[in-house]
Amino acid sequence: MQADAAAETVGVAIIGAGERGVYYVGSRMAELARETGLRIIGVQDRLADRAALAAQHLDGLYSAQGLNHKVRVFEDMHAAVHDPDVGLVLVTTHTDAHRAPAIEAIRAGKRVYLDKPISVTLEDAEAIAAAEREAGKPVMMGFTRRYEKPWISAVERVARGEIGSPQMILLRSVIPYTRYLQLWHRSNAASGGALNDKGSHHFDVLNWIAGAAPLTVSAIGGRSDIFAPDPDAPARCSECDRDCPYRRHETLIDKAEGIPKVPNESWSTATAPQDRNDNCVYLPGSDIDDHAIVTVRYANGVDACLFFTIFGPFAEDQETLEVVGSSGRLRMERHSGEIDLVSNYGQSRDVIEAVSNDRSSSHFGADLELVRTMRRFADGEVPPVGVPEGVASLRLVRAAQMSLNGGGRAVDPKTMEFVQ
Repeated sequence: MQADAAAETVGVAIIGAGERGVYYVGSRMAELARETGLRIIGVQDRLADRAALAAQHLDGLYSAQGLNHKVRVFEDMHAAVHDPDVGLVLVTTHTDAHRAPAIEAIRAGKRVYLDKPISVTLEDAEAIAAAEREAGKPVMMGFTRRYEKPWISAVERVARGEIGSPQMILLRSVIPYTRYLQLWHRSNAASGGALNDKGSHHFDVLNWIAGAAPLTVSAIGGRSDIFAPDPDAPARCSECDRDCPYRRHETLIDKAEGIPKVPNESWSTATAPQDRNDNCVYLPGSDIDDHAIVTVRYANGVDACLFFTIFGPFAEDQETLEVVGSSGRLRMERHSGEIDLVSNYGQSRDVIEAVSNDRSSSHFGADLELVRTMRRFADGEVPPVGVPEGVASLRLVRAAQMSLNGGGRAVDPKTMEFVQ
């Protein structure tokens, strides 16, 4: 698309004015306004002050692009979805609230972007899928690995047979994401837990590479004692003077990902734990798991493993992908973008730098690519990942959680029953 596409603008509504909707995707959209022609008409959130401050933030980004564009605050979800100037609706609410806006926007005939995970419950996921089928128009989903160059390159090389036929997959995600205990994600009811919010990406990647139906899922793990509830700890970081390595906005991962400060003061003035972003990691009430080892067996014989925790240290190898094939193996490191490829039964080895020119931006450039894809999606292009993949990922999440609670017994993700 040519720069300064103002004559071909597409109006956008963002439902859910939180970090993901506004300060990642929405901000990248405003930064690419001249290139893509996408214009955020307005934002809507159940917290009026958060929506107003989000609109001000976006106004500043448009101004920095030399564009005199003002972002409105929609009164409610219905107003956002049915505004005649809106052609594309972004649903970035808390995960448990995806169903209503996604279905209303689909039925209103809008193009819909739905952030991952698709939902917390399979019932909600299937309802969204049914609405999509009825409308006959695809929904675009935000599994960022599908827009991130190292992952795309790794999967393409496996698909081309550069390591023979894939036999085993290991996705290692040892991340310092204690923020899941500090934000609304701390509640299983709202987020589906860390294994849903972050693991949904990973299960999508396993499905993407395996290219077959999963037959069984088994998992061990749960909640460690690292974050044992402490009723004597201050409720939030802003009220605490303890020496703590997990202090929100001061951790190495927060600084690396561009969030060393509160996005806007609505998070500071909020009193409910689900509306703050600096809850103490030891605050009683969180019921999410913090680690798991999950294995998946696929119908084509591929075996896959997710090795996952949110209490890993800040390191360069936080997330790696390894695929063992019949004649070689591929290992990709997300943070460096480096792919180590051994092929031809060990006779050849190549180290490939699969980095994006935009890797200094959020999600190593994936969010910018996602926004560019959104414009093509708004023009009718089929998105690279959508609702069917969202449902498939959630099935693995729910099967893994069922296995965790069932002592590691294998679960059939199709029937959601234990395998005898």
